[in-house]
Amino acid sequence: MSSTKRPCRVSSLLSEALVADPHGAYARLRETAPVHRTTTPDGEPVWLITRYVEARAALADPRLSLNKANAKTSDAYRSSMPPELDAHLLNMDPPDHTRLRRLVSKAFTPRRVEDLRIRIQAMTDELLTTSAGPRVDLVQALAVPLPMGVICELLGIPEAKRRDFRTWTDTLFSSTPGAATESRIAMGQMHQFLKSVIEDKRNRPTEDLLSALVQARDDQDSLTEPELLSLAFLTLFAGYDNAVHLIGNTVLSLLLHPRLLAAVRVGDVPIRSVVEETLRWSPPFAMAVRRFAREDVKIGNALIPAGSRVWISIASANRDEREFPSPDVFDPGRATTHLAFGYGVHYCLGAPLARMEAETAVRSLLERFPVLELTVTANELTWWPTFHKRGLRSLTVLTS
Repeated sequence: MSSTKRPCRVSSLLSEALVADPHGAYARLRETAPVHRTTTPDGEPVWLITRYVEARAALADPRLSLNKANAKTSDAYRSSMPPELDAHLLNMDPPDHTRLRRLVSKAFTPRRVEDLRIRIQAMTDELLTTSAGPRVDLVQALAVPLPMGVICELLGIPEAKRRDFRTWTDTLFSSTPGAATESRIAMGQMHQFLKSVIEDKRNRPTEDLLSALVQARDDQDSLTEPELLSLAFLTLFAGYDNAVHLIGNTVLSLLLHPRLLAAVRVGDVPIRSVVEETLRWSPPFAMAVRRFAREDVKIGNALIPAGSRVWISIASANRDEREFPSPDVFDPGRATTHLAFGYGVHYCLGAPLARMEAETAVRSLLERFPVLELTVTANELTWWPTFHKRGLRSLTVLTS
C-alpha cells in the first residue's frame, strides 16, 4: 500500500479488539498505513508506528526525544513517581544519555552478567524442585520468582528484604481497583529502601551491580544520587517484568507447537533459537518507550507535529510481512532482525541477562519434566489487559 495515504485514525489504543487480538489488529493497521493517529487510555493524542522499516528508523531517530520536556503538553506527562526515581536512561537523550550509559556500562559488564549464570541455574533448580507436582502454574512457580531473585542478586538486595521487594513490585504492577493509591505507597517505601541500600553499598561495598554503580567513575565524573536511585529502580522494572513474560511466552510458544517441542527435547532445535523467535513472535515488551517529536517529523504517510507523543509498536513491527516472510508462523530457524530489545543508542543493556534467564529456565524445565501439557486451550489463556506488554497472568500445565 502506498506510503502517501493519509494516516488512519484509530479510536483508542485500549480498544477491545487490540487487547483481545493484538496481532490481528496490528495486521489490519499495517495493511492500511505505517503510521496512525489514535489516543491513549487517558485520552491523550498519540501517533502509532506499526511497520518495521519505519519503527526501526524511529527508534534511532534523534528528532524523537525521550525527554518529557519536549512534550507539547508536558503537564500531562509528569510522572507520579518521586523525581529521584525519574532521572534514568529512558527519560534522557544524548548527551546526558551518553554520559549516563557510559558510566552504567562500566558496572553492567558482560562478565558481571556471565558471573550470574551459576546462580541463575541454582535458583532455577530450586524453584523447579519446590514446584514439582502433577499440576503447576509456571508463571507463579518459575517465571515470576526467578527474575525477581536474579535482579535482587544483581543489585545486592539482602535476602531478608527480598520478600518486601516482591510485595512492593507486585503492588506496582497491579491493575486492581485502588491500585494507584497502593502503588504510590509502595513506590515511596521502595524509594526509601533503595536510598538506604545505596548508602550501605557506599559504606560497605560488595560484589554487586549497585556497589559497582556507586563506585563508577569516568574522568572525575560519577553518578549523582538521583541517578543511582533511578537506575536501581529502572533495573528492577526493566529486568523483572520483561524477563517474567519472556520466560512465560517462550514456554507457551513450545507448548503451542508440539512437534517443535519434541525437536527441542532431543536437541535438534537450540533453545537459544526458540527464545530469539519468541522475542520476535511474542515480545514481552510490546510497545517501545514513548517518544516526543522535537520538531515536525515526516514518518511514512504522516507529518507528526512538534511536541506530539509517538509510540512504536514492537509487537507489530516484529510481524511485518514486508520484513518477515510468513510472520505469523513460529519458526526458530529463520534469520531474525527483531526489535524486541530496541535499536540504536537506546538498545537494552540488559538483553544478555534476559536471554540467559529465559534459556536457563526453559532448558531446565524441559530437563526436569518429560511431560508438559497445557490445561486449557490457547483461546482460554488469560493475558494482562494492556497494549504495553504481552504477558500471561498464568500458565498452568500438567507434568505427568
